[in-house]
Amino acid sequence: MPDGISDNAEDVVSVLTERIEARFAMDIDQLKAAVAAALTANPDATDVVRWHGLLVEAQSVLDRAEDDLLAALETQPGEVDDPTMRLAHRVNAAVTARDGRALVVRWLLDPDAPGKKDLAAERLARLRPRTGPAVQTSPPHRSAGAPALTPARRAGRPTR
Repeated sequence: MPDGISDNAEDVVSVLTERIEARFAMDIDQLKAAVAAALTANPDATDVVRWHGLLVEAQSVLDRAEDDLLAALETQPGEVDDPTMRLAHRVNAAVTARDGRALVVRWLLDPDAPGKKDLAAERLARLRPRTGPAVQTSPPHRSAGAPALTPARRAGRPTR
C-alpha cells in the first residue's frame, strides 16, 4: 500500500491509528469514548472510529487465518492438500477485507480525497442521519372550536 504503509499487517493498523490520533489530537481510546458519549457530535469522528474498529476486526481475522495456514503448512509433506488451499484462500480473502477497510479509513482521513468536495459529496452529506424527524409526525394542534375532519371530508367528498 502506498503512503508509507507497508505490507506488514501490524504496520497497516498502527500507521492508520497514528494518523487518526494526529487528526483528532487524542488517543484512539479517548476518541472512541468521546464518540460513544456523543455519536452525532462529530460525524467525521464517528465514521473514522467505526471503520477503524472494522479494520482492527479484519486484522484479527487475518492474523487467525495466517496462523491456521502456517500450522497446516508445517504438517504438509510436499504437495498442498485441498483443506490447506482453502486456508490459503481464507487468508487472501482476509487480506482483501483488511486492505479495503484500510482504504476507507485513509479516505475518511483525507479531506482532499476524491469525492469529498464535489456534488456527490454534498448529496452524501444530506443522507447522514438526522437528529430529529424530517417532517412533523404528530397531528397538528386544533383549536377547541375547530371540527375534526371526517374521512369523507378528507377525501374531498361532500358529507351527507
